[in-house]
Amino acid sequence: MTLKTLDNSLEVLKYFNKQNPTWGVRELAKEMNISHSIIYRILSTFENHGFLIQNPETKKYELGLRFLEYGQMVKEKLNLSDFVLPIMKNLAEEIKESVFLTWLDGTDGVTVEIAESSQTIKFSVSIGTRTPLYIGASCKTIMAYLPEKRQMDIMDNGMEKLTSETITDPDEMLLDLENIRNQGWCFSTGEYSHSVFGLGVPLFNSKSDIIASLTIAGPEYRKPTEEKFLEMVKIIQHAAMNIQRYFDQYSFKFYND
Repeated sequence: MTLKTLDNSLEVLKYFNKQNPTWGVRELAKEMNISHSIIYRILSTFENHGFLIQNPETKKYELGLRFLEYGQMVKEKLNLSDFVLPIMKNLAEEIKESVFLTWLDGTDGVTVEIAESSQTIKFSVSIGTRTPLYIGASCKTIMAYLPEKRQMDIMDNGMEKLTSETITDPDEMLLDLENIRNQGWCFSTGEYSHSVFGLGVPLFNSKSDIIASLTIAGPEYRKPTEEKFLEMVKIIQHAAMNIQRYFDQYSFKFYND
């Protein structure tokens, strides 16, 4: 296998996401501007190894269970469920909203752990959800602490407007990121999903590099008042401090350089 073939193969996998979980050979070939015969060979190879499966009726491909296995291996390596999840569950119970741990991965934030609210109406996403760093409290909290060059590279790559509240102007975004750094938290409403608020705080590795964020999210109609908001900030920062202690202790596991 040549490096070009390997590069194309890995690029193919990136197209299987929450927005486009299934692809046919020709439609993916057209999207990637690559010969459909090449795409077919790549998809067939992934299918043979369990990374993709083909729907017998639609003939379209989707991610296979092999990724679930690898995802569980990564999760176990971090020991998130053993130590971090109990802290998140306690926070969700105290705040009465869902709590998310979002991990930095390239130019995206990936949801790696969730503690859902006990309330009937709640904001919910799936583990593995990938979101651009310029959207929403959980991701902008991370982006705010990245080096300026990485921030500019993310913005130069284009910023899609998911809702009317999504910030896509670079100057406005830089000002927003500066405010987040100065105050130590990010609050947003409706940027990622309509009528949803989020409050995120940063998490770092032992070298003070940003690696993740802890976020509270819920429906906009339960958005806290100014008085309750300040208390909410203190509560989530306390939970983040406990998680940060774990990260500091096991810093050898986190590679975000």
